[in-house]
This record gives sequence, C-alpha cells and structure tokens, in this order.
Amino acid sequence: MKFKLLLDLFDEKSNGFLSGEEISNRLSISRAAVWKQINQLRELGYEFEAVSRKGYRLLYKPDEYEHKDLMQNINTAVFGSKLHLLESTTSTQIEAIKLAEEGAEAGTLVISDMQTSGRGRLGRSWFSPAGKGIWMSLVLRPELPVRFMPQLTLLTGVAVCSAIRKVTGVEAGLKWPNDILIGGRKVCGILLEAATEDNKVRYCIAGIGIDVNLSEQDYPEELRSIATSLRMEAGTSVSRSKLIGEVMNELETRYLQYEKEGFAPILREWEALSASIGKQVRSVALNQVIEGTAIGLSDSGGLMVLTEEGTNSTIFSGEVEIIQ
Repeated sequence: MKFKLLLDLFDEKSNGFLSGEEISNRLSISRAAVWKQINQLRELGYEFEAVSRKGYRLLYKPDEYEHKDLMQNINTAVFGSKLHLLESTTSTQIEAIKLAEEGAEAGTLVISDMQTSGRGRLGRSWFSPAGKGIWMSLVLRPELPVRFMPQLTLLTGVAVCSAIRKVTGVEAGLKWPNDILIGGRKVCGILLEAATEDNKVRYCIAGIGIDVNLSEQDYPEELRSIATSLRMEAGTSVSRSKLIGEVMNELETRYLQYEKEGFAPILREWEALSASIGKQVRSVALNQVIEGTAIGLSDSGGLMVLTEEGTNSTIFSGEVEIIQ
C-alpha cells in the first residue's frame, strides 16, 4: 500500500501524536508531502486529529474489504456467492446492469469501496465516500410480472433493516417505500431497477447503500440534518463485511419465503418494522397531494393513508414525507 510506511508510524504511536517534523524526518519527505499524504488518507476514509505544536493523531482507520473475509461472512446458497469487488466505480448499479446483460447469474453481487456517481431513487445522487459505507448491487432474476416489483422493494427493505438491527442493536425503521431511518434520519437507501420484456421481469438489480462508519464531519452540510450513520447511532464502528454477510443472509431467507408463501408474511414484517405507520404523512404525485395518517400496507404493497376527511387512500408511487 502506498501509505504503509506512514500508517506504520501511527501504529507505533498507539493513538499518540506524531509531529509533521518527525514524520518528515523518518520518511525522508518534505512537510508538504506529509500534509498531502494525510489528506489523501482522509479521502480514503481515515480520520486524523491535527493539533498545533503536537502534530497528527490517527483517530479512525476504515476496515478494508478482503474477498476471503467477505465470503466467510456470506453464508448463503446463492445471494453473494458470485462476488465482484471494486475499489471505485461510478455506480454499482451500472456495473451490475452490465453483468446482468452479459448473463450474470442470480445472486451475483457487486461491491465497491466508493462510488463517484452513486444513484438514488427518482434520479437523485447518492453520497458514497471511500472506506465508510456499503455500496452494493445484487442481480436478481425473479419469475414475476412487472406489477409485483414494488413488493420486492419492500422485501429488500425488511431484510436490510433486520440485518442492521441484528448486527448493531440499533432500532432502525422502514419508511415507505425504500428508506431506512434511525431517529428520523436516513441511514440507508434502496433502489430496485428492472429490465422487462412482455410485461415480465428479465432481471432486477437491487441497489443498497448503507451509511456505516461515517462521522458527522464526513457529510456535506446539506445532509447533516437528514442523514446519519450506524457508527454515529451505535457509538462504535461496525464491520462492513459482517453487515454485508447478514444482509445477504436475511435477503435470501426473505426471498425464498416470498417464493413459497407470497407477500403476506413480508407485509406483516414490514409493518412491524415501519417508521411510517401511525405517523402523519404527505405524498405529492402527479400534482395530487395526499395527507393523513399512514395505517398500513395494501396487499400489493401500497401505503394506505387515512385522510383528515376520513377517506382511505393508497399511495402506489412518488415520495412520502413523514410530517409528524
């Protein structure tokens, strides 16, 4: 690794400070080169404290992905059994779509340490820095009519939310249709994109972005009030490989259950994990505003809302805002 000598110096100090002068002398590089390497490490997910007259102290180093470690944590028959591990990509969704078009098997998983153009729902971008989050996309080949795709989105949310709770103990909740919240702030987004033919699904790509070990300082200013990470909520760093393994395990279990028993068990579990039900919500879609209390899911996966006028409405698409 390019920065091994510098990181070895910090390991020797055991959380102590290293002055820029000491680093410069021991590595035979200029002070400017020291500053440059520190900043490059920050871009890779390392965190440093810088104090005048003391120097630098390493506060956090990211857990690096290892293929062997990931495969030891993924105890599934199919999901994640074919693994593509990348250092950086524009978007794992784009990579997974390419693989699917080339005939990749169901369960093929693309993971990247960072994304330069991460994709969110409704054309939004997804903040995906190096070393601190889970940015991954899974190839699925469900034998389903297109109209059942929203159910797969909800199924994926249940699996990821359950995995987060198991690994961290943090009470994450589901916001319809595809967000996972902790304390009202977003920690995970899910994006399902399908290729269809004759009203059937040829393949589906389940994109999952989880803010795992980000600190508040990692977020752009505009995201700090609406986003959070598992590390911030749990008070400790979380193994990305362990969480990926648990997500794959939970997702495969729910997927097999869905094939055998249909959507009803997933619906009940989604409602039990929901951060939306019982809350006042607002939806704006096709210039129609629906506002009222979220009361549950319809059999097809839409969000049922009891309006202030006492009528029942079901939201099938668009964005839902929790207003209280």
